[in-house]
Amino acid sequence: MTSTDLHLPKGAAATDRYAVDIGPERAGWTHSGLRVVVVPPGGTHVFTTGDSEWIVLPLEGGCTVRIEGKEFQLLGRESVFADVSDFAYAPRDARVLIASGAGGRFALAGAKCERRLPARYGPAPEVPVEQRGSGGCARQVRNFAAADSFDCDRLIAVEVVTPGGNWSSYPPHKHDEDRPGEESRLEEIYYFEIEGPDGYGYQRVFPSREGGSDVLAEVRSGDAVLVPDGWHGPSIAQPGHAMYYLNVMAGPGPAREWRIRFHPGHTDTTRGYR
Repeated sequence: MTSTDLHLPKGAAATDRYAVDIGPERAGWTHSGLRVVVVPPGGTHVFTTGDSEWIVLPLEGGCTVRIEGKEFQLLGRESVFADVSDFAYAPRDARVLIASGAGGRFALAGAKCERRLPARYGPAPEVPVEQRGSGGCARQVRNFAAADSFDCDRLIAVEVVTPGGNWSSYPPHKHDEDRPGEESRLEEIYYFEIEGPDGYGYQRVFPSREGGSDVLAEVRSGDAVLVPDGWHGPSIAQPGHAMYYLNVMAGPGPAREWRIRFHPGHTDTTRGYR
C-alpha cells in the first residue's frame, strides 16, 4: 500500500451510513474494522454484526443499545477529551440497534472472529486507566478492551489522550510478526480527534522490512491511519491541542495478545515506555 492508501483524511472512508467505514476489505487485511456512526436526536441506527464482534463506544453523547433482547443504557460522555466512557459488546451473528434521544457520535470497533461470546455492558469505572510515559512523552491510556482487561475473541481496542505538545506511541514499536512470547501479529487502525478548532497532529509509520508501510501524515479530527505492518510512532500533538486516538487491533495469531517490539534505535534512551 502507498502512504495515500494508509492515511485516510476525514471523509475519505465515509459511506452513506457511516462517517468512517473501514473494513478488512477496505484496509486490505483480514480482521480489524472501524466504523463511526452519527445518530441524530431521536434517531436510531441498526446493523448486523455478521462474522465480526463489535464494541459500541460513545465518542460524543449517550445511547441505548439493544442486542438480541438485552438492553444497555450507555451514559456516554460530552467528548472524547471529557472522560472515559461506558460501552457495549455485541457478538458475531447478532442484530444491534442504537437509539439516542439527544443524538451523538458512536464508534464501532470490530474484528472478524470465530467464537460467539455473550452481549455485555462495560461500565466506565471498570476501565483500567494508565498514565503511560513521563515528561514530554506522558499520555493517558484507557484500556477499555485491552487483551487483559475485557474478554473478546479477537478484538483489542484502547483509547489514548496525548496532551498538547507531547509525543505518544513512542518509542516506535511494531507488531507485524508472530514471535511467541515476544511479538504478536496485529493489524491496527488509528482514529484521531484533536481538541479545539484548527488543531492537528502528526503520525509516523516507517518500514520494518523492505517495501513496508511508510507514512508521515498531518492528522486532524476524523482522520484515520492504517498500520498493516511497520514501526509506528511517534504520534505528535500540536502544542495547545490535545490529541485523542482510538486504536483498533486484531490479527490472525492463535492467541489474543498485545505483544510489541520496540525499535532498537530508540530503546537505549527511552528503555521502552517510562
